[in-house]
Amino acid sequence: MAVLPQQVIKPARRVIRDPILAITLVVIVLFVGVSIILPIFAMVRESLSEQGLSLFSRYLSETSYQTIISNTVILGLAVATLGTLIGFLFAYVQVKVRVPFKRFMHILALVPIISPPFALASALIILFGRNGMILRGIFGTRCLWGSGRTCNDIYGLDGLTIVLALSLFTVAYLNLKGMLEALDPALDEAATNLGGSKWHIFRTVTVPMLVPGIASSFLLLFVEAIADLGNPLVLGGNYEVLATRIYISVIGMYDTTAAAVLSVVLLVPSLTVFIVQRYWISRATVVSVTGKPSGTPQQITHPLVCLPLFVLVMAVCLLIILLYATIFVGAFTNVLGVDNTFTLKNFDFVINGYGSEAMVDTTTLSALATPLAGIIGMIIAFLVVRKSFAGRAALDFAAMLGIAVPGTILGIGYLLMFNNDIQIMLPGIGPVTLIPKLTGGRAIFAGAAAIVLVYVVRSVPAALRSGVALLTQIDPAIEEASTSLGANSEQTFRHITLPLIRPAFLSGLIFAFARSMTTISAIVFLTTPQTRIMTAQILNEVENGRFGNAFAYCVILILIVLLTIGILYAAVGSTSGADRGLEGGA
Repeated sequence: MAVLPQQVIKPARRVIRDPILAITLVVIVLFVGVSIILPIFAMVRESLSEQGLSLFSRYLSETSYQTIISNTVILGLAVATLGTLIGFLFAYVQVKVRVPFKRFMHILALVPIISPPFALASALIILFGRNGMILRGIFGTRCLWGSGRTCNDIYGLDGLTIVLALSLFTVAYLNLKGMLEALDPALDEAATNLGGSKWHIFRTVTVPMLVPGIASSFLLLFVEAIADLGNPLVLGGNYEVLATRIYISVIGMYDTTAAAVLSVVLLVPSLTVFIVQRYWISRATVVSVTGKPSGTPQQITHPLVCLPLFVLVMAVCLLIILLYATIFVGAFTNVLGVDNTFTLKNFDFVINGYGSEAMVDTTTLSALATPLAGIIGMIIAFLVVRKSFAGRAALDFAAMLGIAVPGTILGIGYLLMFNNDIQIMLPGIGPVTLIPKLTGGRAIFAGAAAIVLVYVVRSVPAALRSGVALLTQIDPAIEEASTSLGANSEQTFRHITLPLIRPAFLSGLIFAFARSMTTISAIVFLTTPQTRIMTAQILNEVENGRFGNAFAYCVILILIVLLTIGILYAAVGSTSGADRGLEGGA
């Protein structure tokens, strides 16, 4: 008979002696298992059916599908490269270069977080499309570069790379900005005292210290790019990727098995990159601060360095302003670029017409998911950092799958898993429903429940990571003192830990609400006639060429997110704390 090791028995005894902790752990494990593991398992199981296995051999051997797979990888690499470069540029200028308008740059770098994923793609079409206001109207051409047979327009890989890089570079920016600020200035001072030039210090000191952050940002952007659905649908043209093929398989052909097979193909690079980022990059850290950073941070002041970097950053800022100005102006225009007459009909359509239900539904569901995601993320962070039990690392890994697994795949998993009641057979009783079906049902709240669950699953990882980052900086002796005075785990967490990690909790709430309001790929298969989502409505308006309505939706959505962020700041904590938490989450 096997005997369990003491390192398993002792933590188990501690958990059992604390009933609140034991119940919390069971509830969290059930949540992760039902909302994350089971949908992924359902999707994989469907792909391994007899029909699915035949589709695997077909998809991996046919030239057309090989092209789709290579297109997906190429897009991911291109976006990750450009987005990481832009993020590094913004972070380096923000921390290391003495230039004006830094606060302005920082705010603009955060703007893409609060807008729908394909809002920029729609604006890019208006400005630089084949009949765009700038490309056709000013330069009289339909080509971004080239001519004739070599004419490259905004549709396809070029446009997708630009739009996705601008939409996702914020992740790299926050990640690298935090690392640059944490570097010990004494390193630069020592290199300068030894006669090193600024360029030599940059190459041999700064960049090597940032390698883990650069690699981590690159991998995160790669996963986000290959998982994106909205932008390829709007701007992809003939450049097809796995996400759009999965979407067509479900919406166009109603073939969930084909979608499951393609989802597994997409899951392989996503999960591989996530595991590499988590276990290799995270361990390849470079320690630069062993205590409080010493020395005075040195900033570059040479005009030959400052001016080009400032111009590059401002060029990106101006492009972001141009795109969002197009969205705002287009919302108040009949047909931007064709009939520029001022009108409020687009807002009338959204507020008083068909779009009002989408506004209410999206805001309500996001508001329901936000506190759940924030609280669950903080609880898991508390369990992972402060408690010792068997499977702690597995719980952390499983919770992070909510962001590691592309939203399209998660949506397919929910469609397969929760399209029927989940039942067990009890002797003498018969089938007992454990979980009623959440999708495809007649009940008004069926689709809504599935969407809220997806929102929570997709938002928990950010709250978890920011919570872990902040908890590791708090001395456990504070909580131990509370326990010594007779408080149980629940009381200690509620009265001691939660107030201390308020910045991380706030950042988790902000991220959860913004992500829930702007997501599309994870919930596009779960919407029902009773549950309308704004991003799905925006996508429908763009696909039908009604850009004015789409832009009005975008403006209202952005205003709702900004208003909610202001309310959260007022209710929960300070802006500086939230900024630190967001950087930890990134």
